[in-house]
Parts: sequence; structure tokens; C-alpha cells
Amino acid sequence: MKTEKILLAVTVLATAALARFRFVSFAGAVPAAGARVLGVAATDFDNGEQAGVNTHGELLVEAGAAIAAGVEVETDASGRAITKNTGIAFGVARDAATAAGDVIRVLR
Repeated sequence: MKTEKILLAVTVLATAALARFRFVSFAGAVPAAGARVLGVAATDFDNGEQAGVNTHGELLVEAGAAIAAGVEVETDASGRAITKNTGIAFGVARDAATAAGDVIRVLR
């Protein structure tokens, strides 16, 4: 079982439904692919709720594809971590993901 070490968490008004372990934009929505990310939703939130977002530490994030440990990650269009390509890096994968849906630790 993986654990996380949250160093900083903030709240943001959810402007869309947010899923636990997925990235959240600064606007409180699911970010666009490769966009800058505020952090990771602490749990599931409905539109209009104050959402807890973990921003710094060793955070649990759902992978959107296979990821090697030690690579920088960015968001896909569903708010899941993928290997950084042309987008803005969120952090560094601490674990490898073998497939979409795996939950990995990301350092930020």
C-alpha cells in the first residue's frame, strides 16, 4: 500500500466534478492536457463544493498511461499523470506505473 506525505494543501471552489487522485486546475476544474496544475484532489468533489487540493509533498496520483519511475509528469485531458511531453511538468514520478489507472507517488 502506498502512502503520501502531504506538505501543503489548499481549498478551491470546484467548478466541475473532481476525482480523487486526479489533477485539479487553478480554476477548480479538470485541467487541459499539458496545462499548469494546482495539485491533486484529496477525495471526490461535486461541482460547487470547496475542494481540498494537495499541492506539495509526495502525492498519490492516478496514472493515465505507463510511466517510468524518475521521469517528470504532466496532466492528460482527464487529470491523470502521464510522462511529460510538451506540457508543463507537475513533478517527478516516485514509482513506475504499468498501465492507466495505477496510483503512483509523485514528488513536488
